[in-house]
Amino acid sequence: MTQTEQIITIALMALMTVATRALPFIIFPPGHTTPRYITYLGRVLPLAVFGMLVVYCLKDVQWLSGTHGVPELIGITATILVHLWRRQMLWSIAAGTIVYLLIIRLP
Repeated sequence: MTQTEQIITIALMALMTVATRALPFIIFPPGHTTPRYITYLGRVLPLAVFGMLVVYCLKDVQWLSGTHGVPELIGITATILVHLWRRQMLWSIAAGTIVYLLIIRLP
């Protein structure tokens, strides 16, 4: 890419990022009630994403060979415990990921 193309690409990415961030405020302006389906999606989508993440992470686990999924089960347990403690999805995901990575990387 030439320098001009790089500048145009960066400018378009910045414009699209700003537009994406501003779009919800344009569609649902302050002072108006949010439609029920948007409120519903805001309530159920985080759980759906978390469920998809669990399925994706466990889809290739070989339950009948090697360590039989022990690191995965310990990571899931850490995720559940941190979620029950903090009630913060990002803390839960981070804790489970860190515990799992430590288990599979440390001798």
